[in-house]
Amino acid sequence: MKRFSFFRKKRDVFSPLLVKQAEFAVDGLHGLQAYMREPNADTAKRVKATEKEADEVRRILIDELNRNFITPIDREDIFALSRAIDDVLDYADTTTEEMAMLGVQPNPYLVRMVSLLTEAAEEILKGVLRLNDHPNVANDHAVRAKALENRVENVYREAIAALFVGPKDVHDVVEMLKLREIYRHLSNAADRGDEAANVIGDIVVKKV
Repeated sequence: MKRFSFFRKKRDVFSPLLVKQAEFAVDGLHGLQAYMREPNADTAKRVKATEKEADEVRRILIDELNRNFITPIDREDIFALSRAIDDVLDYADTTTEEMAMLGVQPNPYLVRMVSLLTEAAEEILKGVLRLNDHPNVANDHAVRAKALENRVENVYREAIAALFVGPKDVHDVVEMLKLREIYRHLSNAADRGDEAANVIGDIVVKKV
């Protein structure tokens, strides 16, 4: 029997790592929501700590990709999904950093965008959880994540339009530029979430 051990199905190490990454993304966005309620160093540290833990998981995933020639999902899809989820959390972290650095305080547009991003991250997590056993359900969650990304972009456009309504002096212009930078961070996070949802959809097409 030992002669055939090479052909035994290997344990899937990638799905749990992708799930862990997606869980950290959700945790990080919940931390960003907390920052929008209480923009202080402690809440920012919570997001930073989550981002660092997620980076370690991604490093392990990349190491496993380099060590395993056979993967349960296409290597390119594993890498792309991992990278997109990682980028969502990176943007959450840099949002708190830039808000603190630029002295930007939360406003209703930022709160709405972060709330929608958190919902999208939760849908991506559910999609990753269902990929192996219920791919069609995973795709449903990916579709919902994409719909939430569209809503983020709608709020982003509203927020940008509001910035250009009646700046009165140089101070207003400076504040406008600061806010636009933060809005872009969250819009970029939404783009990465959309990319993660697209990869989930691609994986499902190959599975069914």
